[in-house]
Amino acid sequence: MLAAMPLPPTTAPPGDETPVRGRDDACPGALRLHPADDGALARVRVPGGLLTARQALVLAGVAEELGDGRLDLTSRGNLQLRGLDAGCGAGLAARLRAAGLLPSDRHDRVRNIVASPLSGLDGAGHADAPAWARALDALLCDEVPAGSGFAELAGLSGRFLFALDDGRGDVSALGADVTLIATPDGEAVLRLGSAWGHGLARADSTAPNAADSPDATDRPDATDHSGAPGVAARRAGRAAGDDTPSRARPPGPPGLGDGPSGAELLVRAEDAPRAAALAAVAFLDAVRASGTRAWRVRELPARHAVTADRLAGRLAAAGIQATPLGPQSPTTTAGTPAADPTPAVGLVVGPDGRCAVSVAVPLGRLSAAQWRLSAGLASRRGSGELRVTPWRGVVLPGFSPDEARAALRELADAGLVATPHSPWLGIAACTGRPGCAKSLADVRADAARAVAGAVAGAASGDGRPDPPPDQGPPPGRPPVYFSGCERRCGHPGGRWVDVLATGDGYRVAVRDPGGSTPGVDVTADQLAGAVASARGAT
Repeated sequence: MLAAMPLPPTTAPPGDETPVRGRDDACPGALRLHPADDGALARVRVPGGLLTARQALVLAGVAEELGDGRLDLTSRGNLQLRGLDAGCGAGLAARLRAAGLLPSDRHDRVRNIVASPLSGLDGAGHADAPAWARALDALLCDEVPAGSGFAELAGLSGRFLFALDDGRGDVSALGADVTLIATPDGEAVLRLGSAWGHGLARADSTAPNAADSPDATDRPDATDHSGAPGVAARRAGRAAGDDTPSRARPPGPPGLGDGPSGAELLVRAEDAPRAAALAAVAFLDAVRASGTRAWRVRELPARHAVTADRLAGRLAAAGIQATPLGPQSPTTTAGTPAADPTPAVGLVVGPDGRCAVSVAVPLGRLSAAQWRLSAGLASRRGSGELRVTPWRGVVLPGFSPDEARAALRELADAGLVATPHSPWLGIAACTGRPGCAKSLADVRADAARAVAGAVAGAASGDGRPDPPPDQGPPPGRPPVYFSGCERRCGHPGGRWVDVLATGDGYRVAVRDPGGSTPGVDVTADQLAGAVASARGAT
């Protein structure tokens, strides 16, 4: 089916107004194609970013034979095919089903799961996030005994997001609707909604939720600064015979609101995927009660928010022991968001001596040939697996050190980013022209020229604050995002450099949750210097 409905605007509702949805969301999928100026678009969900080499090769073939010969990586670790003929839907679906990429037609668009990409590869983390992702995906697709209560998850919107963090603090910072964070002692924090976000209520609060934009971007914001609640204090309470149903935690950092919501619980790690699915069911119940048809947890009105106690009761009814974590609980380092959650580019050495190869993809777009090369390397020299990251990169596990270094050289020669010093790191863009009718510029081409200009300027020693071409952006520099129109589709959260097409050039500004800088209007030829100045001033 070809969806003709436009995507919604990016503006947030004013004040405490809660958006009331008059329709289902129009997110594309593998079955619901989206019309674009360059042809139809299909979004293939890749739960946890996990693909076999065989599946990856199928996608390369589909891109070449049905699309424009390229694959786009999304900020949720999914894949997009562009330039499709509107009549190719049946053939596309058949090929994806045969490859195991479309296990359920009813649940196609709800399989939005991000997981720690380096889980099990580098010795960090406290849980097997890919195993969690596979188990949760099976529940989402209703691959469970009849009467389990998960069939209604097909009613989730295509924007609802699960994040499975192995405790390193990478995907827990993505502002997902349901987040699992592994702790060091075999348990997991279950969070419904952003810990510092909106649309949630503490068990003891009826205050209205703060305004937040549900549609500002398909990428979740990255402003979550909480860590996993302390497990040691809970265990100490048990030893002392403390039966208090919830533990408090300290107030949050200044400027982030009054602290985390009460919708956080501690569950056993083995129960974590089922608990996450039940949290999503609880959200759907709240949506029905509110009458808003909310797409994201943060859109729920405060009076219909899911409290930790209510969620704990639902989990108990399903045989899952859960302890609510209140607003004054001690914290540990588990799940504390990393300063830079993006997986390091290059060689990732594991405790067993095996290596993973991590590469970034310039502007998130691969040719079918680059994708096929990645799949071939994974199949011939690695473990046969590819992991797509929410930061538009690919991780290939299972290499010997020598094979990994050779693979990195091949991928770099093919145009992928295989060194942590590439000027491409931290640069992203929306689709722009010619794919999007609303775009006022070919932002990808202009972004590429800006990167080339920054490299040339640094090499000539013209005094620009950007680093030379053999160095990446200095630590702490914000990401740069090129947008073709005011919608800013896919922009990052937190602090970032906003490069917005105006029709007469670009307006460059630094956007920050605490306030944005005034914009500077420049031509496309002046972008390299303006972007470098904006990054250097932050």
